[in-house]
Amino acid sequence: MAGTAHLLILTAHSATTSSFPRPNPLFLASRRCHLHSAVKSFTLRPAVYVPSPFRACAQSHQIDGSGGKEAKGLTWVEPILRFARGNVLPLALISAVTLGLTYPSLGCAVDKYHVSKIGPFGIFVISGLVLRSEEIGAAVEAWPVGLFGLVSILFLTPYFSRLILQIQLQPQEFITGLAIFCCMPTTLSSGVALTQLAGANSALALAMTVISNLLGILIVPFSIRKFVASGVGVTLPTKQLFKSLVLTILIPLILGKVLRESFKGVADFVDGNRKLFSGISAFFLSLVPWTQVSKSRSLLLIVEPKVFLIAIGLGALLHVTLLVFNSIAVRSLSVISGGEKSTFSREENANALILVASQKTLPVMVAVIEPLCGAFGESGLLVLPCIATHLIQIIVDSFLVNFMRRKDNPNNVKLA
Repeated sequence: MAGTAHLLILTAHSATTSSFPRPNPLFLASRRCHLHSAVKSFTLRPAVYVPSPFRACAQSHQIDGSGGKEAKGLTWVEPILRFARGNVLPLALISAVTLGLTYPSLGCAVDKYHVSKIGPFGIFVISGLVLRSEEIGAAVEAWPVGLFGLVSILFLTPYFSRLILQIQLQPQEFITGLAIFCCMPTTLSSGVALTQLAGANSALALAMTVISNLLGILIVPFSIRKFVASGVGVTLPTKQLFKSLVLTILIPLILGKVLRESFKGVADFVDGNRKLFSGISAFFLSLVPWTQVSKSRSLLLIVEPKVFLIAIGLGALLHVTLLVFNSIAVRSLSVISGGEKSTFSREENANALILVASQKTLPVMVAVIEPLCGAFGESGLLVLPCIATHLIQIIVDSFLVNFMRRKDNPNNVKLA
């Protein structure tokens, strides 16, 4: 019985196995090879992450929604900043005048600490810091331009005072003040600062400024007697003027130049940050009109606005006339002295001469008027239109400087 059962089990097992088809050994071998190559290729290839397109689109939409609003909100700020960077000097001067008219007590209080003297001192320290040695050689090479600039400043432009005296205006001190203003040398600081901003020959501008103001101590009294005073004797504090000019111009200029030449790091820092120093120079320049307008506000309220506006218009016309006169003169001399090969034809020399020779200094006029003891009228009324003219010539020339820079660099109109 046991044997029969065992036989039945074996028979069933044999029948069962024989009922299924036998696997093909060649087919199994090919399946193993294919699986092995698939595993091998899967393990050798690095995994590459493919981001979901829906997730990326959602993220991009989120960025565009927030960043786009911020960008649109800042679009109106960029033109303002670009304009401010390109017109630092006129904006500083307009702000100084506005502050002086609005809060005169602040300017008068600050003036007690000699801020009006700190401004020119700081400007000429910066002038010495940015003055390269090769620029001094360029000034020496352009000596004919500098010589004509001195002649224009001290001898030719004072003749315009006779034309001004032909105008009748009350109070007459306004006209007399403008006529005296014509006899003054060039500005102590603004001409040099504007020349540096224009990228012109700043060493030539410095030379004309220093020499014309030193010679002006001797020549200005003669010019006032000849063109304005009509024979009235005028005495000037020569020693005080000379001392003031030395302390205001020569000493700070030498100090800045010594600092530049003594420390190489100072020269590298200044050359790499010329826009910064131009802005600081504009700030120092704005200190003088701020204090002057603050001190003269009370007189300004006494005068009729119509009369004062006429005096301001005459001052603006005077400065534009001087600009045109010097521009025509330098172009004519350029043609006469050799055309394009002449030193007058170089833009850096011509621009320096036009800017410096067309301006007149206010501090020297104030120093001239004070010791006259009312010989030409009320001192405050004499100075008041000249303050306005002083500001106008700087503001007008600052826009002229921007034009010069755009002309020299047509592809780069951003100014410091």
